Amino acid sequence: MSKRVLVLVGNPKKDSFVSSLAEAYLDSAKNKHEVQLIKISDMEFNIDLSSGYDEKASLEDTLKSFQAYIEWCDHLVIFTPIWWGAVPAKLKGLIDRTFLPGFAFEYEKGKSIPKKLLEGKTARIVMTMDTPPWYYFWIQGAPAIKQLKTTTLKFVGFGSVKSKMIGPIISSTKESRIKWINDMSKLGATAN
Repeated sequence: MSKRVLVLVGNPKKDSFVSSLAEAYLDSAKNKHEVQLIKISDMEFNIDLSSGYDEKASLEDTLKSFQAYIEWCDHLVIFTPIWWGAVPAKLKGLIDRTFLPGFAFEYEKGKSIPKKLLEGKTARIVMTMDTPPWYYFWIQGAPAIKQLKTTTLKFVGFGSVKSKMIGPIISSTKESRIKWINDMSKLGATAN
């Protein structure tokens, strides 16, 4: 079954291994699925939600476009590096500025858990790191996965959210990188 897939590259650097992984996924996925690519490095917006939810901030066109793609997609794939145990500030800012009440969730009077407005979607998170993935998961507790998977995507209604950690990048061999790119190509073929 064909899906509408949104691939988001969350690295603010123009050229990165994360981009190579995303492109391998995209090239494979587009053979069977309708695919859109957004690179955060190409987006210009204020990352600060300076008034919180107290005031409705106007959104830059690039953020309105991102929201439209989120509504359009069946499956979201986020490719991001891990910096200091978390996602880059610009990716966090994108989420802060766009996953807003009335778009991603809605507070309901008398209920402590908001209504999820993005139900029916699935996601995959692919994270690269210089730390060995086992160390990030077992010793550091994988905080970025918990943040994106549980407190963001599932909170707003995404059903299945899978994750894959890749690393360590800094000491990787050419053979390791080729294997990781091939792994992303296989995931793209199934839009998983």
